[in-house]
Amino acid sequence: MAKRSATLIAALSAGNFVIGMGAFVVIGMLAPVSEGLSVTPADAGLLLTIYALAYALGSPLGVAFTGALERRHVLLGGLGLFALAALLATLATSLEVLLIARVFGALGAGLFTPVAAGVALAVSAPGAEGRTLARVFFGLTLAQVTGVPAGSWLAYAFGWQAAFAVVVVLAVMAWIALWNLVPRGIAFQVNGLGTLRRALLDIPGMVAVLFTATFLGAIYIMLTYLALLLDERMGLGRDGVTLVLVVYGLGAVIGNLLGGRLNDRIGSYRTLVVLCVVQLCCLPLFSYLPVPLALLLLLVFVSAVFGWAFMAPQQARLVGLRPARQAVVLSLNAAAIYVGTAVGSSLGSLALAGLGLDALGWCAGLAMLGTLAHLLASRRIQPESA
Repeated sequence: MAKRSATLIAALSAGNFVIGMGAFVVIGMLAPVSEGLSVTPADAGLLLTIYALAYALGSPLGVAFTGALERRHVLLGGLGLFALAALLATLATSLEVLLIARVFGALGAGLFTPVAAGVALAVSAPGAEGRTLARVFFGLTLAQVTGVPAGSWLAYAFGWQAAFAVVVVLAVMAWIALWNLVPRGIAFQVNGLGTLRRALLDIPGMVAVLFTATFLGAIYIMLTYLALLLDERMGLGRDGVTLVLVVYGLGAVIGNLLGGRLNDRIGSYRTLVVLCVVQLCCLPLFSYLPVPLALLLLLVFVSAVFGWAFMAPQQARLVGLRPARQAVVLSLNAAAIYVGTAVGSSLGSLALAGLGLDALGWCAGLAMLGTLAHLLASRRIQPESA
């Protein structure tokens, strides 16, 4: 039984890997998409924006509407929808069709990821819930390290459709594995629209949740167009962009570990303040490219470490603020990730169109200053422990 549960959790993590690769692979292939579809890079950036908006709106509603359905059906349905959307993206011949595919992909992902966490908790041993969730969500982090750079390499080498085609194949493989592994009749707590409504009306709680959106929004002003920046200002082609994205992904993995350690040592609030300050120092530097490659890799690595370190302390902070409603609050926090992604990529598009590529770093830095103000203000609204 324990071996089967471990295999199921590994398959759920693999499903999250596919979701993460399919969601963020566009970061590394905006140039091939814009060239292939004859659109501007700013228009190609909408692929990330529309996905993020659809996930942020669709995931909480989708989870609420399917709250009483069999978990196996919702899980497989969400991953199946994601696979079909990736197939539509592979066959798309216009930006409009590609955007539609991204919307449906986000809706599928918005069902799969939170339900996968619930299934994993249902089969985990008592007292091992935290480690189980870490294993399930490891797939999303791994997608940053290997999936996104690999997708970028495929897009430059064989065309952007090849990256989506690989996502289709991987999604089908994960779906088949989960079809065989996910048990029927999993016991779960029913959460409906009433639970969601009460959480949304909790103003201090929502202000705390939305820090996730403002923090990631500031980062994604620059990150959405990082590959384009590397191409235009550093002269990096396929291999160079892939290398930088790999370094960024490694920084993200280390950041996840660092965030937990900092949270345990100095508390969630102080940790988040430190992360904001480091990002304030890093983000404006991207406006001064080109620089030596070694310095660029160091900047990208540090920015990734102190960017992706935010999740553990932010989740710990939210659970501490609303322990009786932690499942719903964490679901809203996941949606806030994509709100931030959407807002950040949209602001980045505006900055790119109106101010040019070199303004992205400074715009991101100014947005991070607003993020720090948000964090300080949220503590004044509702005092919290350090």
